Amino acid sequence: MYYFLLAFTYGISILPLWLLYFISDGLYLIIYYVVGYRKKVVFENLRQAFPDKTNKEITLLAKKYYLNLTDMMVETLKLLTIRPKELERRFICDLTVLHELYAKGKSCQLHLGHNFNWEWANQFCMQGVQFPFLVVYMPLTNKAADRLFRHFRERSGSILLPANDIKESIQPWLSKQYLIALVADQNPGNPRRCYWYPFLNKMTAFYKGPEMTAKRNDIPVVFADIRKTKRGYYHATLKLAFEEPLQAPDGAITEAFVQFLEKNIREQPEVWVWSHRRWKHEYKASTK
Repeated sequence: MYYFLLAFTYGISILPLWLLYFISDGLYLIIYYVVGYRKKVVFENLRQAFPDKTNKEITLLAKKYYLNLTDMMVETLKLLTIRPKELERRFICDLTVLHELYAKGKSCQLHLGHNFNWEWANQFCMQGVQFPFLVVYMPLTNKAADRLFRHFRERSGSILLPANDIKESIQPWLSKQYLIALVADQNPGNPRRCYWYPFLNKMTAFYKGPEMTAKRNDIPVVFADIRKTKRGYYHATLKLAFEEPLQAPDGAITEAFVQFLEKNIREQPEVWVWSHRRWKHEYKASTK
């Protein structure tokens, strides 16, 4: 099954991007108008985040989101065959802050949200840094699909660490310099072991793990923001948020990231993943 999936995705990947975007247009029509993939969740999340927008504005924003979602699908497949120079032309990011941290002999913890296209960001970053590039991921239940997913990431040199065994899998790297990428806006499993902050007009739970890891190992924290400048083109910016995390008050790193992420979402909301069930937990004063 794995080799069948690999051959199928490779066959799609060799298509030119203009044709892949034609396929994306078709997928968008099917997912939005026929399947209605998580439309209820998307519209509820958008209305909560933007209560001042009209129904027409919310619908337009939802449609833009779904088209960006299908664009990401075909763009991710394109990673199998895209040339490094082509990726550098389409994904722009100044990596100076990472080079400077490496020159100082430090490791780095990169915090980002579910902004399109984080898969292109991973491969671009891998091509441009000297650090071993660690990526935390959640293993898929289907073994063939999980193997294919790992192939996409590992072929460029990324080192995947399973999220369900992160403490053990990161141990060999703690005595070395490394860059670890963490998608830090996931919905946490246990609302009693989180930080709670206002986020998109609702008290929201955030994992303590990224901040605790940065402090435990005294690793500088860099925030990343990804913007879509036009179809097939992205621009990312990196911000050195905490060079000495041990000096930050408890919760300060997470709170700063939440504010950073919300600002970026409000400026370009259609590139954030609205179909996630992000607000599964309800805030109670006793859980903070």
